[in-house]
Amino acid sequence: MSQDGFFTWLLQWADPNCSKYDNELCLCAQEFAKKLVHKQVLTNFEIKRVKTGRQWKNIDIWAEINDEFLIIIEDKTDTGEHSNQLETYKKNAEEWCNSENYKLVCIYLKTGSEAQSSLNEIKKKGFSIIDRSELIDFFSQHTIQNDIYSDFVEKINSIELSEKSFETKMIKDWDDNSWKGFYQFLDLRLKVNKWEYVSNPAGGFLGLWWHFLEWKGYFVYLQIEQGNPCLKIGNVDENHSGVRNEWHSIIMSQAKKNNKSEIKKPQRFGSGTWMTVAIVERKNWLGLDDNVIEKEKVIDKLKEYEQFLKNCLQ
Repeated sequence: MSQDGFFTWLLQWADPNCSKYDNELCLCAQEFAKKLVHKQVLTNFEIKRVKTGRQWKNIDIWAEINDEFLIIIEDKTDTGEHSNQLETYKKNAEEWCNSENYKLVCIYLKTGSEAQSSLNEIKKKGFSIIDRSELIDFFSQHTIQNDIYSDFVEKINSIELSEKSFETKMIKDWDDNSWKGFYQFLDLRLKVNKWEYVSNPAGGFLGLWWHFLEWKGYFVYLQIEQGNPCLKIGNVDENHSGVRNEWHSIIMSQAKKNNKSEIKKPQRFGSGTWMTVAIVERKNWLGLDDNVIEKEKVIDKLKEYEQFLKNCLQ
C-alpha cells in the first residue's frame, strides 16, 4: 500500500461505524484525526462521521470530519513542495470551506527528511507539519493487531534507524540515508541555510549550505558535498576566473597565517556562477574512514571554519 493509501485508510477507520470491526484501530484512527485537527483548531469534539478520499483537486488526501472540518494533507516522502502547489491547494480548499461553512485544516505530512528552512517556508503558507518523529511517537503509543498498520509502522521506523546510522557506522560505510541523518543533526546545531539533493552529470550528491557572508558584492559561504567541505563563491556573472582567483588567494593566505594546512586548492577550478575555491578533505574534519563520528568534535571543527571564513573578510 502506498503512503497516501495508508493514511487515507487510517482516517477511514476513524468513522465510529468501524468500531464494530476493530475497536482499537478505530480509537487509534480517531485520535490521529483529532491530532490533525488540533494542529490548527483548538477545540474538543467527538468524532461522529468521517468521509475521506484522495486526489480532490490534486490534493493528496482529504477528510471531512463531522460536517465541520475539512482536513487537506500534502503527503511527502523524499520530495519537497514545488510549483506553488500548497498555495493552490489551500485556495481551492478555502473556497469550498467558505461555501460549505467548514473549518479548514492544512497538513504537510512528511515521512522523509527535509531541511528546517524548507519546513519553515511551508509553515508560512499556512500548513502545519507532521514529521516522521511525531508519527513514530504517535504510533508507539498504540499496539494494533493489523498487518497494514504494523507494516507501515515498521517501514517508518526502519527509515529512522537508517538515517540514525551515521552515529554508529564507520564513516566509509555511510550511505545517502546516513548523510541525511547527519545533515539533520547539523541542521539543529548550525545556522543551516538549506540541504537537499543536487543532480549533476557525475551522479549528484546531497549538499548542505551555510554561513553565507558578503565579499565585494558576492556571497562567500561553506558547502558540504557528502564528503569535502568546500569554500565557495557566487553569484559571479562575469570575470569568473579573476574573481575566483582573488578570493582563492585571500583564503590560502589566511590558511597559511592560521596554520590550517588542511585547507587546499581543489583539483580543478570551475568557471561558473557558483565556484569552489578551496576544500577540506573528509578525513580532516569528519574523521578517518574506519572511525565512527565524534559529533561534538565535528561541530567544533565546522565552527572553526565559520570563524576562518569571517577572518578572511578582515
